[in-house]
Amino acid sequence: MAEKAGDEEIREAARTILAARYAIALTGAGMSVESGIPPFRGPGGLWTKYGEPPMNGYQIFLADPKKAWEERISKRNDELYKPLSIAKPNAGHLALVELEQLGVLRFVITQNVDDLHRQAGQKALAEIHGNWTLIRCLNCGTRFHGDAISLEKLPPACPRCGGLLKSDTVSFGEPIPTDMLNLCAEHSAKADLVIVAGTSASVFPAAGFALEVKERGGILIEVNLYESEITQICDLSLRGGSAEVLPRLVKSIVEIRRDALS
Repeated sequence: MAEKAGDEEIREAARTILAARYAIALTGAGMSVESGIPPFRGPGGLWTKYGEPPMNGYQIFLADPKKAWEERISKRNDELYKPLSIAKPNAGHLALVELEQLGVLRFVITQNVDDLHRQAGQKALAEIHGNWTLIRCLNCGTRFHGDAISLEKLPPACPRCGGLLKSDTVSFGEPIPTDMLNLCAEHSAKADLVIVAGTSASVFPAAGFALEVKERGGILIEVNLYESEITQICDLSLRGGSAEVLPRLVKSIVEIRRDALS
């Protein structure tokens, strides 16, 4: 691991963010790990231990949604769902909320399904891979909190249109919901800076939104413990975890603004 970001690097990043017209963020699994949620890929990852889920998971669901729902319910206490149910937002999540409240950060695109950005209070948010606490209608697209849907009869039907309900998390083989894609496209089209936190920005289509901003001449600021696939194209790389680096970034932004007023 490279040496952690120094104070001057943090201050340079803070000045760069303040100079941006429309800053957004892209977040990934690194932020979840800092809240105690195991990653899917890599050393110690769930897929490394148990094997990757089928690449046609969505088609399997459609072929027998009742069975898919029964399997989902039976896994509520397994090694993935238990950490999700007890995880809390970390200092990195709270820092992004503070940046939003300061008017500095306009939008967050997250690849995480853990609900932690919402719990932290992020308002301008697109959960591009879905949210594990929500249930989505495949017909009308309405999302419901899991507690609002009865699972006595499987598969459950949408209270609004009677359509088939599925977990909001996007399965392999499932198209990203159009409303999420449109939100991401709308905000990334305006962006001239992206904070890439806790992700190597290698999973598409999420990564494509950050890379598109860079291709248009925008700025990429990476916050990651390690070098990643995008480090070489980033304008600034801040080494360290999101829970450590992002609060320092907020503090520096507040100080620069205060100094400018004094």
